Amino acid sequence: MHCRAVDDIAALKAMLVAAEARDQRKDDRIEHLEKLVAAFRQAAFGHKSEKRDPEQFELALEDLETAIASVHAEEDADAPASKRTTRPRAANRGSLPKHLPRIEEVIEPESLVCACGGCLHCIGEDTSDRLDVIPAQFRVIVTRRPKYACRACTDGVVQAPAPARLIPGGLPTEATIAHVLVSKYADHLPLYRQAQIYSRQGVDLDRSTLADWVGRAAFELRPVFNALIADLKRSTKLFMDETRAPVLDPGRRKTKTGYFWALARDDRPWGGAAPPGVAFNYAPGRGGQHAEQILRGFKGILQVDGYAGYNRLLKPGHNIRLAYCWAHARRKLVEITRTGLAPIAEDGVKRIGELYRIEADIRGFDPAARLTARLERSSPIIGDFEAWLTQHRTRVARKSPLGEALSYIAKYWHGLCLFLTDGRIELDNNTVERTIRPIAVGCSLCTPFVSVWKH
Repeated sequence: MHCRAVDDIAALKAMLVAAEARDQRKDDRIEHLEKLVAAFRQAAFGHKSEKRDPEQFELALEDLETAIASVHAEEDADAPASKRTTRPRAANRGSLPKHLPRIEEVIEPESLVCACGGCLHCIGEDTSDRLDVIPAQFRVIVTRRPKYACRACTDGVVQAPAPARLIPGGLPTEATIAHVLVSKYADHLPLYRQAQIYSRQGVDLDRSTLADWVGRAAFELRPVFNALIADLKRSTKLFMDETRAPVLDPGRRKTKTGYFWALARDDRPWGGAAPPGVAFNYAPGRGGQHAEQILRGFKGILQVDGYAGYNRLLKPGHNIRLAYCWAHARRKLVEITRTGLAPIAEDGVKRIGELYRIEADIRGFDPAARLTARLERSSPIIGDFEAWLTQHRTRVARKSPLGEALSYIAKYWHGLCLFLTDGRIELDNNTVERTIRPIAVGCSLCTPFVSVWKH
């Protein structure tokens, strides 16, 4: 009896220790979540000088969601099976693409004999889909070229010619090089990290070796790039934007600022037949002469933001019309509304929103239909907006944030209204900004570019 009481006391002590450990873990989780929430609030609502960039905002949200899922999992593990409640899933699972191969597995009961002795028959089934992955695996392509000779004569040896290789005498196949390029430039994975990933599979590749592959591939891809640029410049409507690209300057042992200039085409909003495309050009600076050089030979409409460097394209002989971006105009007004009560800025944002609602209705229509709808519905809004702009510019201090925002709109008014003359023009430059955003993400996540492809 005494032994049993001792065992019971020991069990109770063990339960108490376990409970205290669980409570401590929960306290630690709460403290961790509070820190993540604070970081998330700072990223979302902090002062402008303290706000994080959009990608850092996404990282904060990602950490918070991961921590919450971990807390839910531990709570489910700690709770007795009888007391566990089924919590509705908040995750956005979406639907799995139909083109993915389906591997079906059927789980049958242990026995198809009923307790009464009869045979069970199928009356239905439950089906569930789960996303599976086969990790990337290296393989070795062994190429053999047999040599043949004639026994009846001595005319020589016959052998199939060696297939051409992107890197003569090198290890990689074209697929391997393509994988390295996509990982580096699309997934922002630096070469030294790729080398670390490969080493986990026993493939030891030095970073300098991968860099050599990338450089040779860049040379071989140059004709493709030149063909893409030529095809884009044959269009009559393009988008253009630029973003900073830090580049190492070995001589000064520091970084210098270069720029990627993006030239893009997307005719889908007005039913154009040309496929969408984008080409990135590197230049050592942001001067308008770089845009002028890239666009040499292009004639038509160029949709841009309000950067003054594009004004060089308006000189006689260029045959380029500049359509400006309503999203940039709206952004300046929105920034003012975030600082406090700003009825004039809020009214301006509302007026621009009406233009975007009309564009949503006519997206996908042909240029003529789009132009007709704009003249009927958007033109009166633009007329009222111009009168509104003139009225408030005379009443607002020119050097105030609102005055500067209104001056910006007035400065680019002609180009902002160009969409009323051609159904192919979009309201904004967001098409090219979306294509250039991954470049900016790569610059923020990786070390500065040691070198860039110069075209």
